[in-house]
Amino acid sequence: MKVVLLAGGFGTRISEESEIKPKPLIEIGGMPILWHIMKEYSYYGFHDFIVCAGYKQHLIKDWFANYYLHMSDVTFDLTAQNRVTIHNQHAEPWKVTVVDTGLNTMTGGRIRRIAPYVGDEPFFMTYGDGVCDVEIDKLLEFHKSHGKIATLTSVMLEQQKGILEVSGDNAVRSFREKSAADGSLVNAGYMVLEPQVFDYLDGDTCVFEREPMIRLAADNQLMSYRHKGFWQCMDTKREKDILEKLWSSGTAPWKKWND
Repeated sequence: MKVVLLAGGFGTRISEESEIKPKPLIEIGGMPILWHIMKEYSYYGFHDFIVCAGYKQHLIKDWFANYYLHMSDVTFDLTAQNRVTIHNQHAEPWKVTVVDTGLNTMTGGRIRRIAPYVGDEPFFMTYGDGVCDVEIDKLLEFHKSHGKIATLTSVMLEQQKGILEVSGDNAVRSFREKSAADGSLVNAGYMVLEPQVFDYLDGDTCVFEREPMIRLAADNQLMSYRHKGFWQCMDTKREKDILEKLWSSGTAPWKKWND
């Protein structure tokens, strides 16, 4: 299965650093948060990624090209052949497709643009600015068990990321954007989507978290996988510092892989 990563929006400017690079490239422990998310999926055996890029998308492409090169032994043959030979490549076994989904395209539009790369198969989708210790294999198992178009991972947090009303059978009965004060389950991303989801997406101005998810809930096609563990987005400098502290102390809950 492919993993679609939304990494193209202007995002929340959390520091001067995010003015010069896309937020998914902001580093935690010396590596971009995008790398941390990909390592999570890779731990569960999912290595095929589609990155929906846009804002400063060339920097994301450069990062992956440089990462592959820096994780390898290299011979630069500067004779007439001008050949570069890669030896002993130590990077992860990833296939990464970086797609320029447009500078001003909204989230639903970005997902719609990568439809040709996904094909007729279910896929994972998440955002490029948050980490979680959800068990990806169990999330997928839950998705397969109910036969609906979409599954999202929900967590109970004070901060609001999209409000869900979830019934006893885990069906999402309604979805709405955050309001000033709610004590409900929130959308943490980490979704599994069937290809039929593309029928709910209409043009570059489509915001996935609005009309498409509202319609999916109304059609009884949106399910909630309740996660009681760790999830943290990175919308502020304070949240970045939380993640950095967890990583530097060796207690990062999302790190399940071995170095």
